[in-house]
Amino acid sequence: MSRLTIYLSRLLGLFFLIFAVAIYVQRPAAIEIIGQLMHDRLLMLLMGMIALACGLAIVLAHNVWSGGVLPVVVTIIGWLFVIRGVLLLALPPEVSAISDMLHYTRYFDLYELVTLVIGALLTYGGFSAAWPPSGTPQDKVSTG
Repeated sequence: MSRLTIYLSRLLGLFFLIFAVAIYVQRPAAIEIIGQLMHDRLLMLLMGMIALACGLAIVLAHNVWSGGVLPVVVTIIGWLFVIRGVLLLALPPEVSAISDMLHYTRYFDLYELVTLVIGALLTYGGFSAAWPPSGTPQDKVSTG
C-alpha cells in the first residue's frame, strides 16, 4: 500500500470522525443550519469550490482502482467530492428542493452514522497499515 493511500486514509478518516461527532453534538443547530444552507447561493458556491478543490486534489494524486479496499475507497471519496463540487457550482438555487428530497432532518442519525462508520474504517485502515519505507516501489502511485 502506498504512503499516499495511508496518509489520505488517515486524513479523511479523522476528518469524517471529527465532523460526525461535532455535528451530532450540535444536532438541533446542525439540522437548522443545513436547511438554511441549501437556500443560500453564496454558501453553496463556496461549499462547491471547496469540495471540488479537495476532490480534484485527491483524484489527481490518487486515482487508484486496485490494490485493496482502502485505496479504492479513498479514490471513490475523491470522485464523490468532485461530483458534489460540480453539482453545487452548476445547479441553480431552485434545486435546493434536492435537500428536501434527501429528508436530512428525518434521516439525520442515519447520515451521521454512515459518516462515522466510514471515518472509523478509514482511520483504522490508515493507522493499522504498515508505513512503507521511503523510496520503495509502493511509494509510487499508479493513476490508472
